[in-house]
Amino acid sequence: MKRRIVPGEVSTSDLHQYLLGSVAPRPIAFVSTVDEEGRHNLAPYSFFNAFSSNPPIVVFSSNRRVADNTTKDTLHNIKVNKECVISAVSHGIMRQMALTSVEFAAGESEFGHTGLTPVASETVSVPGVSESPVNMECKVRDIITLGEHGGAGHLIICEVQIMHIDEHVIDDNRINPNKIDLVGRMGRSYYVRASGDAVVTLYQSVKSKPIGYEVLPEIIKKSRILTGNDIGELAALEEMPSTTSIEEAESKLAAYGTDLERHCANLIEQGKASDALTLLIAFQNRLK
Repeated sequence: MKRRIVPGEVSTSDLHQYLLGSVAPRPIAFVSTVDEEGRHNLAPYSFFNAFSSNPPIVVFSSNRRVADNTTKDTLHNIKVNKECVISAVSHGIMRQMALTSVEFAAGESEFGHTGLTPVASETVSVPGVSESPVNMECKVRDIITLGEHGGAGHLIICEVQIMHIDEHVIDDNRINPNKIDLVGRMGRSYYVRASGDAVVTLYQSVKSKPIGYEVLPEIIKKSRILTGNDIGELAALEEMPSTTSIEEAESKLAAYGTDLERHCANLIEQGKASDALTLLIAFQNRLK
């Protein structure tokens, strides 16, 4: 059974946490801005993502505070000069990043309070975070206000002018996830480290046509052992097993007995989904 959550029937603060816990992990925009007096501000935003490559567009949302419906210094500063720098948050600076979320007095620099180092930009007047592995200098193209009540967001649409990426995180013109070691935001005070065992490789061609779920035998569709991921691996295969391989597999079925499905699950885990499908089709044929 699933709990029904209807906006307007639960408090905004509860709905906020349900959303954050469900839409996760989220990348973190570490946004630096300057006010009309040239004073630096630095704040983290996890309502953030990339939305276009040409032009290069990233978007984050600065929400109204739920408690008192006020807006943040970042929004004020961006309205002043339409510029910001978005820096990536790696594991090595996540604690300093969290500290910048404290509501210091307007005009006080989070750089000074956290020990992070401002680094001059090339195309905007705003500094980036030196310790961050990636800095994106941005011009703000638009600010879309989503509401006037506490919790309402302001979508800040930024066009990237130039990126600065640490050479040590790049392999063959691609960013290595283990070297950049990014941190993502979950709900409440939970974060996730996107490196090591947390990084899963999953390749899916968007051009080659898979065999699809529809052609899989009923034993697969009704299995209580094969997971959704297992079934997805089988459906993603690009060729059905040959008649010859299925006939050969039929002679091996007796060796697995009632453990056939579990054996096939192990084969899939080992990257041998085609072998697993061959055995399962052979078993299905025997039932006919």
